[in-house]
This record gives sequence, structure tokens and C-alpha cells, in this order.
Amino acid sequence: MERDEAPALLRRYVTSPSHIIQVAPAVLLLRPFAPNGAHVPALRPVAFGPTHSHATAAIMRKVAEHLGEDAGTWEIIGLLHDIDYDIVCGDMERHGVEGYRILIENGVSEEIADIVRRHNHLLFGDYVRPVEVALQAADSVSGLIIACALVKGGAIDEVSPRTVKKKFKEKSFAAGCERERIRMIESLMDMETFYRLAIEGLAEARGDLGLG
Repeated sequence: MERDEAPALLRRYVTSPSHIIQVAPAVLLLRPFAPNGAHVPALRPVAFGPTHSHATAAIMRKVAEHLGEDAGTWEIIGLLHDIDYDIVCGDMERHGVEGYRILIENGVSEEIADIVRRHNHLLFGDYVRPVEVALQAADSVSGLIIACALVKGGAIDEVSPRTVKKKFKEKSFAAGCERERIRMIESLMDMETFYRLAIEGLAEARGDLGLG
């Protein structure tokens, strides 16, 4: 697949009345913008295989199903939320803003692109819409749960809500996972339910994440 083919293929699927785009074309769009592969499933091997964006997408899908929301759209939002990560090189003043530009230029709906833009909590905040709240929580909890699995040799089935709850309280464990963002989910459901859904989502995607 040539680099410039991805956006053209994506346009076949991107917009619909419900703003749904299919996962496979979304991955094609994502790949050219993540040269180190860290956020793209199946782009290159990563230690233990977990990829942040794909993990976030899996969690977003399960949360959407639980809430009766559009699971396909939420999954795509999770997959594309960090599309500009390697471009901005840690510049959080640009993160999300560049993602919005990339998505709009490639024909992604304004609704999805704007959610990607606003997910940068350092620039935005006051999240009220369920999809934005869920993205904040899923973005952070994915790393926490994967870290729990890696401690157990990558076995996601060995991770329980109780495990995550315990590790959540250990601030030094997976310290980069922002606990206050995970807690945002409490406006939609209790924490134990969220942990259960997140674990289920990662378990269903274990093949793509390199988990056992």
C-alpha cells in the first residue's frame, strides 16, 4: 500500500448520515502519520504488541455498546484521536489541533474531527458529551490496564476490576496514566463497571494488542 493511497481509500467510507467510517480504512489513514508505528496496529512489532490508539478504540467500543451509543463511530474516534502524535512531537499546544486539520483534509466528518481536536484536555475541558467523557477516561485507562496485564506476563484474562482498582490507588504504578481523567467516567457509570468494560474490550482485541 503506497503512502498516498490511504486517504483516497478512506474517502470511500468516511462520511455517512451517522458519521460512521470503517475501521480498516481508518487504519490506512492513520499509518502515514505515525512513522514510528507506536500508535498503529500491525504496522511494526512493539514490545508485547500493545498499541495505544487501538487499545483506546477497543475500550471506546465497549463503553458505547454499554451506553447504547454508536459503537462504530466511538471506536473510530478512539483509533484516530492521536493521529497527529508523531507530527507535533510533544507540542501540546498543537496536539489535537493538527489532528483536526489532518482529518478534515482527508474527508473525515466535522463531528469526529472536532472530538479529536477537543480531546487535548490541556487546551480544552469541561467535557459533558458522553463521547468526550468516555474518550478522556479510555485514553488514560488503556495504559493502566495494559500495565496490569504486562505485570502478569501479558495475560489480560488475569486482570480483574479489583486488580485495576488496586493499581489505580498506587500512584507510582503506570504513573503516566492520569487518574483524574479516568475518574471523569463516573458521570456515566461507576468505576468498577468501567474497568470491567475496558478489560473486556482489551480482551476482545488481544490479537491486535499482543496480549495473551
